[in-house]
Amino acid sequence: MTPLFTDASMAMGLRTDLARARRSAASRWRHPLVCALACALGGLLWTGRALAQPQLHCQVTYAGTAHTIVARPVTDPYSVPSVDIGGRFAFKAVMVGQAEQVDRIALYAYMDAQPHPVLIHQAKYLPPYTRSDRPVLLTGLQHLYAGPLERELMYSCTLQGLTP
Repeated sequence: MTPLFTDASMAMGLRTDLARARRSAASRWRHPLVCALACALGGLLWTGRALAQPQLHCQVTYAGTAHTIVARPVTDPYSVPSVDIGGRFAFKAVMVGQAEQVDRIALYAYMDAQPHPVLIHQAKYLPPYTRSDRPVLLTGLQHLYAGPLERELMYSCTLQGLTP
């Protein structure tokens, strides 16, 4: 039985396929809009600002356990859930705004009680916010005391991603 393809014909076919693939890829990059878009996206990614978005990082500590809570801009502050802290407190960090525009920041701390949680602390921060390449301390270290035994909740928040 004779083979359908010889080594020479297979090599020729493979070379033809490779050449066709190269021409197709090269023609894709010849279109000026595609090239401009790729260059712009590459430049943004290179500077690290392509998808930069402000973030609020809060370190919340209770009973020796630290929790990190990250808030990003939202348009509906009521949709942001509070985070359980050790079964005794709840903490909610809300950043209202869009993309690089932060309209306000609100922080809430609740003591877990029956029949419903009790608000023990509310803080509101309005613009202008310091713009920096590094995290900016927003709150300082806050100490909250609540409940019959005056349990202590500590938190500190930094604002990140608001580049100059």
